[in-house]
Amino acid sequence: MSPLGASEDARWMASAIALSERGRGQTAPNPNVGCVVVRDGCAVGRGWTQPGGRPHAEAMALDQAGAAAEGATVYVSLEPCAHRSARGPACADLLVAARPARVVAALTDPDPRTAGQGFARLRAAGIAVVEDVCADTARRAMAGFLTRRALGRPHVTLKLATSLDSRIALASGESKWITGPEARAHGHLERTRADAILVGRGTYEADVPKLDVRLAGLEDRSPRKFLLSRQKPFVPSEVEAHAPHGAARGRSLDFARDEREWEGIAAPAGIAALAAVDHLLVEGGAGAASSFLAADLVDRLLLYRAPILIGDGRPGIGDIGLASLADAHGRWALVDARALGQDRLEIYERQR
Repeated sequence: MSPLGASEDARWMASAIALSERGRGQTAPNPNVGCVVVRDGCAVGRGWTQPGGRPHAEAMALDQAGAAAEGATVYVSLEPCAHRSARGPACADLLVAARPARVVAALTDPDPRTAGQGFARLRAAGIAVVEDVCADTARRAMAGFLTRRALGRPHVTLKLATSLDSRIALASGESKWITGPEARAHGHLERTRADAILVGRGTYEADVPKLDVRLAGLEDRSPRKFLLSRQKPFVPSEVEAHAPHGAARGRSLDFARDEREWEGIAAPAGIAALAAVDHLLVEGGAGAASSFLAADLVDRLLLYRAPILIGDGRPGIGDIGLASLADAHGRWALVDARALGQDRLEIYERQR
């Protein structure tokens, strides 16, 4: 393939992966896939996995493209599925029927029901297949599905909003607001990308958080809510007794009405049993953060840092079980950094 052809493939694959992000946090246990059908340099069909996992991205894109798919190039972020389901046909069969000239894919499907069989079916039908285009970007976009397949648990993102000296609150517990509106809006966007969100008991009692999405047009993307606690979590009188601030006290009755929305787990390892949760956002409390880090269950770290100093306040994390300083090195790699208003966001990935 010429360098120009490789560049075009990468450009269109980036578009397919961007589409896949629209389904992130909505498709578990299915992967969030994106697909673009391109003919004569123009996109004639676009698709992404719909909420609940169906229709698949390829079915949506091919339906848009119609007859224009014949002889076209199809860009898809994951190998088209080869297994048939009561919920819909195999995407490899849909592509064979549509007769594109080429299928360009980012990743091979780790599901043993497909695992190369989708590609083989396409090639057997005379369709050219190109693999491993923008693979690293696609892995990040489908981290939840891939982590569940590889490790048997959700992909875990830990969010920390701290001062420059790594405090999350004053010594009194006051924490509203450490970061500015731009960082908080980004945090809400991250919530839309998660199947579920988790806080610790201390955050629950101190802040009575709603953990919803408060971005216009995205309110329906609020994730499921989990509490890390060995105790029964829904005792409004206890919440009111512990809540240090008037706003939290006034919301305790709201929590009593919303208690059915909350689910509990007793230990970080319990996340493996969470059904239809592939992307988990851990958002509240030094205790929860420390527990997940100590269990080595954090895959991605969002660190929002505000340009303030607090001094003798509450730390962002506690003991995470490191035996020596040498054990701390080589675990985390910076993959992105940006300014959000006056604050700074750094994104790290666990190196395994």
